[in-house]
Amino acid sequence: MTIRNILVVCIGNICRSPMAEGLLAKAVPDAQVSSVGLEAMAGLRADPIACELMAERGVSLESHRARQISMDACQRADLILVMDRSQRRMVEERYLFAAGKVFRLCEFSDQDVPDPYRAGRASFERALSLIEEGSRQWVQRISRVASR
Repeated sequence: MTIRNILVVCIGNICRSPMAEGLLAKAVPDAQVSSVGLEAMAGLRADPIACELMAERGVSLESHRARQISMDACQRADLILVMDRSQRRMVEERYLFAAGKVFRLCEFSDQDVPDPYRAGRASFERALSLIEEGSRQWVQRISRVASR
């Protein structure tokens, strides 16, 4: 199965999922990567600290606007990446058909990505470090599947 559409999910869609979306979109240019929130702060820009950290990595979040998760987005996704176990459960309960394609971003290291919202730059840096590692692991996995 080719992974052409990746959906990244967090709570507000202004911190973790936009950062993961940016990294994955850069690393997997052939895929459509988007992000949403379970309780999205719809229409808001990405958090300024997230924007700053991603700019340091050559990824712009300037055009990002928070969006609410939807049935359509989940149906289109080949892979849905969430930040923690609770979010995985919420997505699978809300969209029963999504079971089997919902995983944590840091699934392979068995870690959750803590929410850095309003917790300062150090919290964002810790979250982004986990997001970078989880993204690397998924990119490797996706490229292995694509090369078969």
